[in-house]
Amino acid sequence: MAAKDTAPSLEILARGPEGCFVWNGPPFGNDEPSVKLERVPCSSAKFSEDGSRLLVMKSDFVISIYDCSSFKEIKSFQVPNVLAAVLSPCGTYLQTFQKSSTPQVKNLVLWKTESGESVYQQFQKNMTKTTWPSIRLSSDEAIACRMATNEIQFFDPKDFSKGIVHRIRVPGVAAVELSMVPGSHVAAFIPESKGVPASVQIFACGKEMQSQPVARRSFFRCDTVQLKWNRGSTGLLAVAQADVDKTNQSYYGESKLNYLTTNGSHEGLVPLRKEGPIHDVQWSCSGSEFAVVYGFMPASATLFDKKCHPLLELGSGPYNTVRWNPKGKFLCLAGFGNLPGDMAFWDYVDKKNIGTTKAEWSVTSEWSPDGCYFMTATTAPRLQVDNGIKIFHHNGSLYFKKMFDKLYEAQWKPESPDRFGEIAELIKSVDSLKVTETKSQGQGAVSKKTAPPQKPTAYRPPHAKAAAAVQAEVYKPTYYPLN
Repeated sequence: MAAKDTAPSLEILARGPEGCFVWNGPPFGNDEPSVKLERVPCSSAKFSEDGSRLLVMKSDFVISIYDCSSFKEIKSFQVPNVLAAVLSPCGTYLQTFQKSSTPQVKNLVLWKTESGESVYQQFQKNMTKTTWPSIRLSSDEAIACRMATNEIQFFDPKDFSKGIVHRIRVPGVAAVELSMVPGSHVAAFIPESKGVPASVQIFACGKEMQSQPVARRSFFRCDTVQLKWNRGSTGLLAVAQADVDKTNQSYYGESKLNYLTTNGSHEGLVPLRKEGPIHDVQWSCSGSEFAVVYGFMPASATLFDKKCHPLLELGSGPYNTVRWNPKGKFLCLAGFGNLPGDMAFWDYVDKKNIGTTKAEWSVTSEWSPDGCYFMTATTAPRLQVDNGIKIFHHNGSLYFKKMFDKLYEAQWKPESPDRFGEIAELIKSVDSLKVTETKSQGQGAVSKKTAPPQKPTAYRPPHAKAAAAVQAEVYKPTYYPLN
């Protein structure tokens, strides 16, 4: 009960053309969210991984850091020609990348957020989504590393003035992913070159253990990879993507899901039931299971244990997204992007479907840190109309809806799931489900409730005759006996 009594409140950050603001999260008093941080004009805003700090990029290359316990500005940085900025997981450091034309100008800078001093500087020629942030830190900020030409460089996170303390030589390395909890291993991707297959290699971060990879997986027909570590840093999922499908089965190329373990017990493909692309994959909060959405439409969804054995089949349907809630009890299967927005909510512990609903045109989706609510957002520039936020209860019942003239992003403030009570107790504490809706001109107050609680219903696309048959089979789980 102590965890529940001291649990933090949920909070939501939203950003539009006029800036960002923070609401308190559900459950709402008087059916309306209150404002925790008044609108701040900015071009971007992002929380640190632990939710303790908020980074806001303002005009004239000003970066402000806010303390999320009070939402008061604690530090401001003037960084000329800054192109990107990010906070370290615990908010200790601010990392910035500036436009630079000569190597004499060190345009990659690491700052202490409390004092504002620069603790490390480095010239970096360019920045891509794959290489940013340049300096990676584990969730506890105990390990720090950076990908460089043909090597991975390591730093002392407590004293960056030491510079590079050791290196791992990895010829041809194009991307790295540091395990987060704990930061014990780093994965490296080496693209295919001159007939040599592409590979993913895992190295231990300890200085005395870095000469050889502890695990390795090679494959042809691979242009890019997605690397996903589990909690505990014992397993790595690698989605290998080829831009062109040489079998001509898919216009969008081909993808394969590989699984590697740090103890060498498994290095190979995940055994999937059908052919087709890997749409999405996500680890559970425990790091002991993962869920995969895969195959040509209607896509299949399967849950595996960390030995790569299938645990549960969730059927098939118009899905390309899976979201596992932070408490590990519930999952949401969804079809966003070019799909109609169907959502199916599952209770993993009880192995049953608990609700279906629909969120058309959703661009982003995310569970709340306490695992009780699921938020979807329709945002620009992906979609210029019908921008807004929807918050659903864990079973798919619509709890709250807010429309905006234009919305760029919406996100929960991160919190450790351990700070909240047991999920069953949290669910019981929600008094009732209410729907609120309004067309907003900005961040003003939300109107009173306009509709009673809605029961989730399965979506039947009127334009697709085959959809009824697809929906009929979606919620029939298949169980696998445990060995």
